[in-house]
Formats: sequence, C-alpha cells, structure tokens
Amino acid sequence: MAVWKKVLLGLVVVILVGGVGTYSYLKSMGIIPSNDYEHEAPVLPAFERPTVLVFSKTNGFVHKEGIPAAEQMFTEIANQLGWDVYLTRNGAVHNAEDLAKFKAVIWNNVSGDVLTEAQRAALKAWIEAGGPWLGVHGTGGDPSYQWRWYVDVLIGAQFVGHTMDPQFQDADLLPADGGGELVAHLPKRWRVEGEEWYAFDSNPRDKGYQIVLTIDEDSYITKGATMWGNDSMEGEHPMAWRHRVGEGRVFYSSVGHTAATYSVPENREMWRRALLWATAESE
Repeated sequence: MAVWKKVLLGLVVVILVGGVGTYSYLKSMGIIPSNDYEHEAPVLPAFERPTVLVFSKTNGFVHKEGIPAAEQMFTEIANQLGWDVYLTRNGAVHNAEDLAKFKAVIWNNVSGDVLTEAQRAALKAWIEAGGPWLGVHGTGGDPSYQWRWYVDVLIGAQFVGHTMDPQFQDADLLPADGGGELVAHLPKRWRVEGEEWYAFDSNPRDKGYQIVLTIDEDSYITKGATMWGNDSMEGEHPMAWRHRVGEGRVFYSSVGHTAATYSVPENREMWRRALLWATAESE
C-alpha cells in the first residue's frame, strides 16, 4: 500500500475514533438528548414511615455533581423530619398506585422528556388531587421539554438560558413577598457564591404564582441575549416560586447547579421549609 494511502487510512481511523469518543462524551453529558422510558415500575419496599420520592431521571443534560448532592440533602432533611426517602431514576414509578404511597414527590434536576403519556397523566392527576410536588434547578431548566402542561402550568415559565461568561458567579438573592415562612430565615440580601443563574421567558407572578426569591441582576455579570440564550430578564427576575395546581402545592427553585450549594445552610433550610409547606405540615 502506498504511503499516502496509509496516511489517509490513518486519518480516517483517527476521525472515526474521535467522532465516536466525542459522541459518547456528549451523550453521557446529556448534550445529545435520549428518549429512554421505563415501562415496568420498580418494586417498592414496605414503607414504615412517611416517605418522599426523589426522582432524578435525565434524558437531557446530566447534573453529575448536583444530583447526588441533592439526593443527600433531601435524605438528611427527611430523616430530620422523621421521614424516609426513596431514590429512583425509573419514570414508571409515576402510576396511581405507587404515587399514593408517597408523602411528596421531588424532581431532582430532571431533564428532557422522561415520562410516557400514561405516566404524565398519573402525575398530573396525583398533583391535582392534592399531591405535593417540588422541582429542583434543572427540573425547570431545559429548553426542549415536550410536555406543555409541565412547562406552562407546573413550572410556570420556560427556561431560556443561564450565565455563561462566566458561567458560575456570586450573586445576591432577595426574599420576595410570596416567600413568607419559606424565606423568613434569610437575610435581606442572601449572597450565594459560585452558582449558575437561570433566566426565563416570563415571570410566573403574571400567572398569580407567589414569588419566593428574586435575583439582583446588578450583583452579577449579565450579557443579555447571547448564542447561549438569555441570562437576564426585564423587570423582576424570579429564581424560586410556589403555587397551587388543583389541590396540590407546588414549589420550584432554580438555584442548585453546583454540589456545594446543597450544603449551604440557608438553602437547606429553605428546602426543609418548602417541603413542610408543600405537605401542609406545621413546624
């Protein structure tokens, strides 16, 4: 074989191997979305205490550090309250029989399209009948969700981007008028270090949702509209809010990309209070 043919063949092999490696890496990060669905529910143990379901399925971007950090935080909060936690990535747990066994459902940095039509209907019916639902960071941070009720009603706003230059920054969060007991422990300016700050296409306040936290855009670097999407909003810039869906209480916080944030005492206490509010439990 001529030398030039060997060189050409070598280049082709390098390109193919590099392409496969790049694809695998992007797939593992969730940059290339998946369409994986579970149809067989997990076998649940016999719960002896009130139990919270923490669901961490990712068919989109994978928060590899944030997901386990949040699971640990919720496990510790539940144990503090005398409850248990059931951790799963199996979407088939969203059925009427299984959902009825849980005190609350927490979606932990869920991304992409993760439920079948039947599973969607089961979750929607459970919430509307009084089931408490809480969403963490990436759970409301995907531009390509295919379930419009989830975006328009459950979350209440469409994610449109986050800080990228730099991505992780210190910023001031401000307790809002709708936060009440959820943010009573926070200072008037809560400085959060090294986080990624989301922006949304609209303010859920316009739908009657109660805003729990806002962010002071003057306290961090914004670039406006970029190739990565928007990192700022006109007027009030909400970061966490709560509302009712039928009889169910819903809370969402966009704070929580980095693992370190789940160890911040103020954040952990806000989640504890949010869980108590969502489950209609008194202190």
